[in-house]
Formats: sequence, structure tokens, C-alpha cells
Amino acid sequence: MVTSTGWFYWALLSAVFAALTAIFAKVSIHGVDSDLATLIRTAIIIVVLSAFVAYTGKWANPLMLSPKTWIFLGLSGLATGASWVCYFRALKIGEASKVAPVDKLSLVLVAIFAFTFLGERPSLREWSGIAMVAGGVLLLAFKR
Repeated sequence: MVTSTGWFYWALLSAVFAALTAIFAKVSIHGVDSDLATLIRTAIIIVVLSAFVAYTGKWANPLMLSPKTWIFLGLSGLATGASWVCYFRALKIGEASKVAPVDKLSLVLVAIFAFTFLGERPSLREWSGIAMVAGGVLLLAFKR
């Protein structure tokens, strides 16, 4: 089976933007409620993504999506919103260099959830890497 490495570059860009998100968010939340900051950020995302979808001609009638797609997009949206609210609250009261690594514990949880619910089967080598990430998260989060 031939696999494309294109996903890696998009994932790497995602990591860069996620890192910038932590830094920009930490700077932005001084003097503003973290929930209001999350709302403002979400509104900006809606505007930018709407323009992007329209500009690239990717708009499609959302009413044509299957009910299953709607349910899981809805659940994904709810999970994203909850994650952002928790992330901004954590950044408001904690150091970005501690909050961001704990947030990346999601990598470990994704592997466990993908194994449990999606039938994905990481190799022993991959589980070893996942365990190292978990250990690294703990080392960074509880540094002295």
C-alpha cells in the first residue's frame, strides 16, 4: 500500500499554528474573560473560514449531508468548543509552557480512542512513541 506524505506537512503546519495559538492566546487574555476571548476567536474563525470556503469554491449545500455526518460534525463542534473554553481558562491561570504540553496529551488520548472506537492498531514502536509523549507531557507539566 502506497501512502502519501502530504498529510505530514499539513499536520506540521497544524502544530505550528497550534503553537502560535497558545502564544497569541496567552498574550490576548490579559484583562478579558477567557470565555469572551474564546467567543471572539470563534467569530474570527467563522468569518475567515467562510471567506476561504467561498473563495476556493468549496461551498456545498449542507442540507445534503447525511444525518450521521451532521451528528458527528455536531459532536466534533461541541468537543472543539469545550476544548477551547477549557484551554483558554487554563491559559488564563497557568503558564503557556505548562498548559500547551498538557493539551497535547490529546495525542495520547486520540491513539487510545482510535484503538478503542475506530479499530486502528498502532505498532509496538508507535505505542512506545505514544508512551514517550505521555511521559514528556508529565515532565513538562510538572516541572519545578
